[in-house]
Amino acid sequence: MGARTKARKRALDILFEAEQRGLNAAELVRERLANPVTSDPLNPYTGEIVEGVVAHWLEIDDLLSTYSMGWTLERMPDVDRSLLRIGVWEIVWNDDVPDEVAMSEAVALATELSTDESPRFINGLLGRISDIKPTLV
Repeated sequence: MGARTKARKRALDILFEAEQRGLNAAELVRERLANPVTSDPLNPYTGEIVEGVVAHWLEIDDLLSTYSMGWTLERMPDVDRSLLRIGVWEIVWNDDVPDEVAMSEAVALATELSTDESPRFINGLLGRISDIKPTLV
């Protein structure tokens, strides 16, 4: 597993944990960067992802709500919602990651960690966001 793939998975873990525990994800990632809880310290890209998602949280959720075709944020599995937030941030606000890579990574994590239907749903929704990206930035 590549360094950025691991960073995305750790960012997913932090976003998921923060949402489940009602914590601020940016504060949680800063705490984990300063005081690692495992022998494997966080990749700085993990912090960049979480900080980026938190900085654009409302815009990301608005995009997800608008383009998810009948799926409310609350109806989405928690893991999918966190993966989608990461994917949207990488597609719309991180020019260092090609859209196809962001989508592929999100789908791979969904295949590993979520429901059987999740990879297709995530791929379709992130594909739509990628298609309209020129109108967003």
